[in-house]
Amino acid sequence: MGGIVVKPRARILHGHDWVFSSEVLKVFGKPADGDVISLKDGRDHLIGSAIYNSKSQIVARRFSRRKQDLDLDFFKRRIAQAAEYRERRAVDSKLCRVVWSESDGLPGVIVDRYGDYFVLQTVTLAMDLRKDLIANAIVDLFGAVAIIERNDAPVRRAEGLELRSGVLSGDASSQIAIEIDGLKFEVDLLRGQKTGFYLDQKQNYRAVAQHAKDRRVLDCFTNHGAFALACAQGGAIEVTGVEENSENIAGARRNAARNGLKVEWIEQDVFQFLRGAEKAGAQYDLIVLDPPSFTKTKSGLRDAVRGYRELHVRAFKLLSKDGLLATFSCSHHVSENAFALMIADALVDARRSARRLRRFEQAPDHPVLPTLPETEYFKGVLLEMMPGR
Repeated sequence: MGGIVVKPRARILHGHDWVFSSEVLKVFGKPADGDVISLKDGRDHLIGSAIYNSKSQIVARRFSRRKQDLDLDFFKRRIAQAAEYRERRAVDSKLCRVVWSESDGLPGVIVDRYGDYFVLQTVTLAMDLRKDLIANAIVDLFGAVAIIERNDAPVRRAEGLELRSGVLSGDASSQIAIEIDGLKFEVDLLRGQKTGFYLDQKQNYRAVAQHAKDRRVLDCFTNHGAFALACAQGGAIEVTGVEENSENIAGARRNAARNGLKVEWIEQDVFQFLRGAEKAGAQYDLIVLDPPSFTKTKSGLRDAVRGYRELHVRAFKLLSKDGLLATFSCSHHVSENAFALMIADALVDARRSARRLRRFEQAPDHPVLPTLPETEYFKGVLLEMMPGR
C-alpha cells in the first residue's frame, strides 16, 4: 500500500482527518488517485488509512486510524453504525440523513433516506469510484430499496469529478411524497435542491410555527414552502412565501393545495421583494430568512456577509414593534460568531433592538465532530424585536 508522510505540524496530528497538499512531507509507493493509502508521521508510525487524490487541495482524507481497505464489509459496517446512531438519537429513521460524510467515517459520502428511496452523493474521487459498492451495501442492509445518484453538487469539481444524476438501483420514479408533522410535501429526488428536500430544517418547521398563531408571516426563500405551510397550519392570520425559482413556487402551490392551506406565493427575487415591501410600508409579525448558501469558499466570505447584512437590515425594518425573526445560515465559512456580529451590525443599521429567544442547531442526523469544524455548517437564531427602543 502506498502512502504519504505528513509534516510534523500537520493538522491530522492534532485530531483533524484531512491532509492538505502543503502538509505532505513525502509520497511513497506511487499511489494512484482514488487509492486507499497509509498515513505515517515522521517517525514512520502509522496514523491511519486514507483516500488519496493528488489533484485535490485535500490530498488525503482519513477514514480509519488503523490499516483498512474499502470493501463491501467495511461499507456495510459503517452505514449500519450510522443508521444505529440515528435510531439511538430518536431520529425518524425513515426520513433522515443516514450518512453525513466524515461525521460517520465515510469522507465524501452523503446518504439521505426518504422511506424506501435512498439518495446517494459521492463527492470524493475514491468514494465515487466505489459508489456501486456503497449502493450494494445499502441494499444489503435495507432491502429492495431504490437508490438515486445526486452527484450534481459543484463541490465535486474540486476532486476532478463530473456532475451527473440518475438512478443507480430500483424503481426509476423520482417524484415521491413525504410527511412532516402532519404536512405533506411532494419531493423531486432527481431535480429538487440538495437531495430533494431540506432535511436539515425538518425539526425547525414546527419550532418556528409555534410562534405563528395570529401573526402575519413572511417566509423568504420559501423553496418547497415548508416554513410558510407550517406557519399557516400553526394559526397565522396571513402568510406570504417569496421565491424566485418558478419551479419551486409551482411546487409550493401544489403543496399548499395538497394540505388545504392558504398562502400567498410570490415569484420574485427576495432582495427586490424586500425593497418593494419597505417602500410600500408593509409590516410583518414573523419573518423567516432561510437562504441558500451565500458562499462555498472562504474567499467569498466578505461578499457573503455583505449580502446577509443587507438581507437582515431590510427584514428588521419590516418587522412590527414586537415582531420575530427566525434566521438561518447554511454557509460553513460564515461562522456562528461572524453570523452574530453581522446580525448586531444589521440591527444598528436598521435602528432596531432585539432579544435572542433561542439558537437553532444542526439536526442530530447531521452530527458534528469537534475535531473537524467542516462537519458543522448550520446555524440560526430566533430574535424578538424590542418596542420603544
